[in-house]
Amino acid sequence: MRTLRLSTTSRSEMVDVTSMIKKVLPAGFVSGFVIVYVPHTTAGVTINENADPDVKSDMLRKLETLVPKNESYYQHNEGNSDSHVKTALVGNSVLVLVENGRMVLGQWQGIYFCEFDGPRQREFYVRPVDLAGPS
Repeated sequence: MRTLRLSTTSRSEMVDVTSMIKKVLPAGFVSGFVIVYVPHTTAGVTINENADPDVKSDMLRKLETLVPKNESYYQHNEGNSDSHVKTALVGNSVLVLVENGRMVLGQWQGIYFCEFDGPRQREFYVRPVDLAGPS
């Protein structure tokens, strides 16, 4: 398992981490999958379009509309209840197939670290599972 780190720059943002993940796949990794896991309660990970940056902004704006920062019924003292809800909606992990040494992503897909309570120093874990065994 590899631990990757990144710095986020705003309260809510989506950071394309696809290339970071590709770099840590071991040499000779042929066929299997990679698990990407975010161990935070106010950040998540998702797979979505990486060709048009408007998709990221549309997603973040929709999440803000669905789950506003301030609600009269929020009780969590830290003031980031919305961040916890957004993380629960997006999720903390993704699983990506690997075939012929390459992650199987659609033409327009990328893997995104989703920050909902930044800016912060964050980490996430990448666990390649090679079903073909060592070459």
